[in-house]
This record gives sequence, structure tokens and C-alpha cells, in this order.
Amino acid sequence: MNVEIVAWVAAVLFGALAVFQAALALGAPAGAYVFGGRVATDDGRLPSGYRFAAAGAAVVLVLFGYVILARAGVVDSAASEQFLTIASWAIVAYMAINTAMNLAATTKVERYGFGSISAILVVLCSIVAASGPV
Repeated sequence: MNVEIVAWVAAVLFGALAVFQAALALGAPAGAYVFGGRVATDDGRLPSGYRFAAAGAAVVLVLFGYVILARAGVVDSAASEQFLTIASWAIVAYMAINTAMNLAATTKVERYGFGSISAILVVLCSIVAASGPV
């Protein structure tokens, strides 16, 4: 299995999730698809505090994609290989917890959509974390 391709697929998925979070932060009326749909306003947007959290999530997701690409040796990084290894496994753990939370969600989009995407990311990131740079 080509770890570079696996890393790219993971990075694209992280990027897609980051775009969704950025859209939420900018006021997209998709608040019903996150936080169990409990915090969306009447027009479907997230309240300001949650929009700030969505913006932070977008940044974190982009960083996750970068770390995975760096671990696979796709992009250059000033970080040590040890840091990238630890960070990659931390991303795997975070995404595993995220998967469990998505699968426990009450909305179908969170459970089946985001749950599936995050589970796929657990597998892809595990492959990259275990394989290291090529």
C-alpha cells in the first residue's frame, strides 16, 4: 500500500471537513448537522460561541492534514520524526474518540455521515502513523 496516497486521501477528507467547519463559522445554515442539532438557531445557523468553535475546528483539521502529510513524507516539515510520530498517533486517538461520539449522535448526518468519515480517517491515519515516511 502506498502510504503517500493514503496520506493524501486523509488530507483531502480533513480538508473537506475543514471547509464544512469554516462554512459553519461563517454562518452557513447547517447547524442542525452538528452538536446533535441542539444548538442551531431558528434559521439553522450556529450561535456565535459555537461559530467560534467551528472556526477553531477548521484550523485544527487543516493542521491534522498537514501532520499526516508530513508523517508520510509528502510535505517537508521542520518537526522531528519523533514529534510527527507522536502527533500522528494522537490524531488517530482523537479521531477514534470523535468517531465514537459521532456514532452516538442522534442525527443521521452525524451518525452515518460524519461517523463514517471519521472512522475512515482513523484507519487511514493509523496506516500513515504506523508506516512513517517513505
